[in-house]
Amino acid sequence: MKKHILIAYFSRPGNNYVNGRIDNLPVGNTEAAARKIQEMTGGELFKIDPANKYSEDYNTCTEEAQRELRTNARPELAEQPGSIDGFETVVLAYPNWWGTMPMPVWTFLESCDFSGKAILPLCTHEGSGMGSSERDIKKLCPDAELQKGLAVRGGSVKSADREIEAWLKKNGLL
Repeated sequence: MKKHILIAYFSRPGNNYVNGRIDNLPVGNTEAAARKIQEMTGGELFKIDPANKYSEDYNTCTEEAQRELRTNARPELAEQPGSIDGFETVVLAYPNWWGTMPMPVWTFLESCDFSGKAILPLCTHEGSGMGSSERDIKKLCPDAELQKGLAVRGGSVKSADREIEAWLKKNGLL
């Protein structure tokens, strides 16, 4: 029997830091990874989208993100996820912002009951890996079954199919 999978992701298109330069991405790297996972598993996508959008300008966005982290903000989401009771597994995809997850992901994790659910974190980054995100997820969702995360370099997402597929297989999702 196939497990019911939710793929919750936060991603930001537009000006992003990729391979050492600012590049304008029509689809953010994390969304591209989440869509690959959806194609491989048939899971249901949920976009973690803040009600107030971040600046299009990369430098301004990083300042906004750093301020939110410093103040431990919980940005309102444009859409609430509702009940996740029908899902056994949540693939949680996000970029590494200032050493952890963007604060809207924290809002998402605090808005649902993850008790007894498996959480598989996937973090896109440009050299900083998972940061403290796995520890932060465990703190926010102590009754969830946190699996070993996968860190994918954002600039390599397009060619990461085998890496993502192997991770999903290792965790019993394929």
